[in-house]
This record gives sequence, C-alpha cells and structure tokens, in this order.
Amino acid sequence: MKFLRNEDGIALITALMFVMLCLGMIMTLLYYVIAGTKMSAAQKRYRSALEASYGGAEFVTKTIIPRLFNNYSAGKSLLLTDFSALNHLGLQVGGAGGTTSSAILKIKLEASTADWNAGISGKSVDPKVMPDFIFTLQGQNTNTDYLVYSKIVNTVAGVGLLDASGIDYLDAGIGVAGSNASTSPPRTPNVYSVEIQGEAAVNPAEKAGVTVLYAY
Repeated sequence: MKFLRNEDGIALITALMFVMLCLGMIMTLLYYVIAGTKMSAAQKRYRSALEASYGGAEFVTKTIIPRLFNNYSAGKSLLLTDFSALNHLGLQVGGAGGTTSSAILKIKLEASTADWNAGISGKSVDPKVMPDFIFTLQGQNTNTDYLVYSKIVNTVAGVGLLDASGIDYLDAGIGVAGSNASTSPPRTPNVYSVEIQGEAAVNPAEKAGVTVLYAY
C-alpha cells in the first residue's frame, strides 16, 4: 500500500484562516467603536433635552406662575406681550393654540385637585396632552431649538393664604401686638406638581421630562 503525503496548498489555507481571524477581530473592534459613538451621541442629545426641561422649569416657576397668581387676566396679557413670538419664545398660555382653556388653568392655580371637576382631574398627566404652557427655547440655529410643554397635574391649596401676592410678611402692629382683633392661622403656600417635557423641535423623539414640586 502506498500513502500519499501531498501537502501542497497548506500554506494558502493557513494564510486564509489567519486573514479571516484578523477580519473577525477588526469587525468586532469596529462594532464597539460605532456602538460607543452612537451611545455618546444619544447621551448628548438626552442631556440637551434635559437641560431644556430644566430651563423650562425655571421659566415656569419663576416667571409664568408668579405673574398669573397675582392677577390671572392681567398677568396672562403681560406674559404674552413680553414673551411672544417676537421674543423667540412663542409663549402660549392657557387658551392659546393647543393649550388647555383659560378657565381650567385658573382653577388649577387656585383650587385643590380634589375640587377640580372630573373633566380636569381625569386628563392625562402627559404634558403634551392639553398643556398649560408651551414655549420655545432657542438654540444656536433653528435646528437646535427645543419645544417645552408644561402642565400642572396636581394642586394642594394653601391654608390661611389671605392674599394672592405670594408675600408673607408679619402682621402690622405696634411693638409685638397685632393690630387685628382676631388671629389668623399660619400661612402656607399653594403646592403644585408640574410635569415639564423638553424636546427637539426638529425631532420630537429627542426628549426628556422632569417633575417639579413647586410651592408659591
């Protein structure tokens, strides 16, 4: 019996196997690089949307609600004058555009949630569903603008709040004696739960939301 020991081509097979192994390693490396880039970009977009939500929370709690609380009609008129489209915010307050009605927003500001009617309390807590406020935070260009939707979803009315100014001074009196014949309970502020969502104007999928507990 004669045994054949022809090893022609073994070098070629070895080289091909080595090339395939190298290609597999390179493809794996490229996959992790691309996945890391996508993850970093997604995190950057989320942080931008989150910052827009934080900025919206500052604007709603420090500018919008205080003005509406003192005098709703006059406050709303001034807000729309000061922060209209001409100022690049395009502010919409209850009753404008796709927002909730002025009457509903006024009730939300003044009455506890338990005293809201069923039509108000039964609405979604999604800030994009009949929001109370809508405005735009301008970026470096129109492609980087962010829309902010805000909605009051719960109100706990304060106790002993004798006026709507938000100012809580001591009762005027002579020395330590009050000038009124009767006493009033300690004043406590109204407490609002506000849902706020910021999203990219050109891509609503890029969004982030925050829940704010605000006392006034």
